[in-house]
Amino acid sequence: MPNFCAAPNCTRKSTQSDLAFFRFPRDPERCRIWVENCRRADLEAKTSDQLNKHYRLCAKHFDPAMVCKTSPYRTVLKDTAIPTIFDLTSHLKNPHTRHRKRIKELTEEDLRKIKERRLASSIEQLSSKKDAAIEDSTSTNEDEPQLSTEEKEFREYLRSLFEVVVMLGKQSIPLVTGKASEAEHMSNNFQAVLDYRMNAGDEALRKRFQATAVNTEYLSATQQSQLLDVCENTVREEMLMEVRESRFFSLVTGDLVEFANEKHLPLFLRFVNQHNVLREEFLDFMSFAGDESALVERLEAHLTDRWGLSMEDCRGQAHKATGTSTTKMKAVAVLLMEKYPLALHLPCSHTALNIHLANNLPFPNVQVVMETLRRIGAFFTTPFTQDELEKAISTHYQKNEEKGTAVKEASGSGWTEQHSVFDVLLDMLPPLLLCMDSIRDNGDGKFADAVTADAYAVTETLSDFEIIVTVVILKNVLTFTRAFGRNLQGETLDVFFAANSLTAVLHSLNEVNDNIDVYHEFWYEEAVSVANVMGVPVKVPRLFLRKQRAADVGEIQAEAYFKEYVTVPVIHGVMQEVEDMFSETNLKALKCLSLVPAVMGQMKFNTTEENYAEVYRNDLPNPDTLPAELHCWRIKWKHRGKEVRLPTTIHETLQLPDVKFFPNVNSFLKVLSALPVLKLEDNQSDTPSERLQAYLDSMPAEQWNKSLAMLNINTRVKHDLDVMVDKYCRLYSEDDPEAEAEPEPEEAAEEDAAMK
Repeated sequence: MPNFCAAPNCTRKSTQSDLAFFRFPRDPERCRIWVENCRRADLEAKTSDQLNKHYRLCAKHFDPAMVCKTSPYRTVLKDTAIPTIFDLTSHLKNPHTRHRKRIKELTEEDLRKIKERRLASSIEQLSSKKDAAIEDSTSTNEDEPQLSTEEKEFREYLRSLFEVVVMLGKQSIPLVTGKASEAEHMSNNFQAVLDYRMNAGDEALRKRFQATAVNTEYLSATQQSQLLDVCENTVREEMLMEVRESRFFSLVTGDLVEFANEKHLPLFLRFVNQHNVLREEFLDFMSFAGDESALVERLEAHLTDRWGLSMEDCRGQAHKATGTSTTKMKAVAVLLMEKYPLALHLPCSHTALNIHLANNLPFPNVQVVMETLRRIGAFFTTPFTQDELEKAISTHYQKNEEKGTAVKEASGSGWTEQHSVFDVLLDMLPPLLLCMDSIRDNGDGKFADAVTADAYAVTETLSDFEIIVTVVILKNVLTFTRAFGRNLQGETLDVFFAANSLTAVLHSLNEVNDNIDVYHEFWYEEAVSVANVMGVPVKVPRLFLRKQRAADVGEIQAEAYFKEYVTVPVIHGVMQEVEDMFSETNLKALKCLSLVPAVMGQMKFNTTEENYAEVYRNDLPNPDTLPAELHCWRIKWKHRGKEVRLPTTIHETLQLPDVKFFPNVNSFLKVLSALPVLKLEDNQSDTPSERLQAYLDSMPAEQWNKSLAMLNINTRVKHDLDVMVDKYCRLYSEDDPEAEAEPEPEEAAEEDAAMK
């Protein structure tokens, strides 16, 4: 069973970290002082024996000088240790929070007695600190178990193993490659590195393996799995500790990844760490099985029961979904917001808004276009293909070299992920078809069969008039959201003005909808023109005609068909998506970016953040003083010296030394910074989602490993080998290395739920 900390406002438990937990003392006087410092009225009626048996305090509530690590297995307290570090106020920030551990209100007499006892305790602890170094160096606790030579060697051996696993994970190298028959051994990268280390003088490994002759006896698959599990959980816990300290976070999900024939959803967390730096880290892969309700329940269970976070502290969510998963993730977002209204559903800064909007349109023709875009993006990363595309562009635009040069520049690396992707795609449709035809012919034989097969598939898609019409409609409709999306993912000032420009965007889309006949006529003529250039016949889709004939209905004209089944659904879908994604609450949150001094300056210091602050009222330390504090904040920057530059981002503002004197503003900015729509700071050159994709691209799907992915993606998270060794020794027995470890309580509960 896990140990839970008895301190008020402390949610730590032993299964969430390697933190030490200490029993209440049996000595009645010392035990009474512990209870008094805890301010738990419900504990005062219990005897010291009851408290010693059933209650614990974690090490966070003691002065570090009072905590001693007598061996790698055990941490103890000094005999004079008394808990003095408590959080007795954070529950006041959220009056709706349930309090299982009620905090006792103190009288003046209680305060006087506590001060006297704390003074005596402080003197005693000061004396203890002075003698700490001498005590540690001259005496040992005879009751504590000392490591034997065999145990020390085993721990050194484990440390070498973990060092190898971490190195392989960071370098994106699989432990085992290839498949082996019964008569031969697999190519084992893990074993090869162990051999190298032994030959280089690693005595811990050499002693362990010197009598081993067969590769598979060096380390079994079960032992390798145990090492990977410990590495993965240690890295995750290190990151989660930072999130818990920061409190507020946003949840970001990525494209589905398939492990062992089961789809998994990558989970990422955004938070502002204790150094006021915005971070985004990979958390885990979660099974995508079940309906929307099951997915929400599983997500809550992972975040709360397994990882010790609170969904009440989630301030944003963004879901990057494609294809059939789009509708499901939209439903998940709605269900989460119904339960947690402050978990605002916003687009993610990693994805251009126009691409996000198109991905969310649940129409088969639009989804075919988006899937083709992804295939084209991957296709032109293979050798020689980009050269072939540039030749095709030159050929098609030979009478307009200026246009050809512009298209070549626009079709560089990553163009399928840009805000103007549909404009570029429309310009490239004819040369793309030329390029694919040339690659299919493969006259000089420089392309592999797989490449020519992909070129054939793309050609078949682009040669469909319905796809051409869909691209034209998407390009024209999303022109109205392109500038808005670019600003939304720009600098802080751009985001603020984007939030204030949404009304104009919706007005433009409504104007198009009101005059849909006129707009569709122009757009349809444009599609016909492009199709003629490409040599694609203008016709209604064959599937629709077949259904029409079966229903014995008169023929429909192509222009009328595409208006009813493409133009109208797309314009209505985009309008609905924009309205859902930027609700009144979401816009209020984004308008609070006027707290950033550069935005205030641009607005001539005539801002009204307090009108929108109600959204985050319960997140502020002193919400009643917010109006006065905001007034002082504006005055501070309005009357600054001429040499003082206005900070332009939330990150710059949070780094200011005097922001701590504005506690409400400080808290406000931290919550806003974690919203997924805001871009990460410049010092985070590649995002975790990009590192995940790089990991998946670097090796065949059959060699993907969730634990190695965790190590590879979270390279910025500290990797503590000693903690890994301690955790392994606690979970697995050296005498029976093949045995499965007993699951920790939260894992056991999850397994029980899965079985049900």
